[in-house]
Order: sequence, then structure tokens, then C-alpha cells
Amino acid sequence: MKRENYATGTPWEPIVGYSRAVKVGNNVYVSGTTATDASGALVGVGDAYAQTKQIIANIERALEALGATLADVVRTRIYVKEARYRYRRKESARSSCRK
Repeated sequence: MKRENYATGTPWEPIVGYSRAVKVGNNVYVSGTTATDASGALVGVGDAYAQTKQIIANIERALEALGATLADVVRTRIYVKEARYRYRRKESARSSCRK
């Protein structure tokens, strides 16, 4: 089966040997994603909503590069610190990105 890697050019990818996303056959797998912009700067420090929007935008770029869209996503996981305080803002951001 054909394997296609999508890399963003961040310094960590070659150091630790991972790709932002990998397509194998018709499946696309996206690695853990943080709220960083194209220059590697953290977006939305202290703002869970802004961070989630950036993360979803990063994931969307990776999916589109491999021929998929956010509408194709069937499962997500979110890991947060102090989730009881941030869940509503993150869920609001996730909902606003659904098409």
C-alpha cells in the first residue's frame, strides 16, 4: 500500500522522526498537534479557544495536503491541563470549525 508523508518543516520532525500526517491507502493519520503558527510561535497563550482554533487550522492544512478535509475526520482526542476550566471554550472552538 502506498504511504505518503506530510511534513510542515518544523525542526522537531527530522529530529524525532515524525510527520504531521501520514496517508496510507485511503486513511490519513494526524499526529499530535500544538497551537503553533508557521514560524513555530505559540498562538493564544492562556486562551484555550484561540489555541484550539490554531490546532484545527494546522490539522486542516495537513488533511488538505493529503486530499482529505475536516469533514472526513471520524475521531479526535484533546488533552488539556485543568480541563474542567477549559472544556467549554475548546468545545466551542471545535464546533465552530465543523463544516
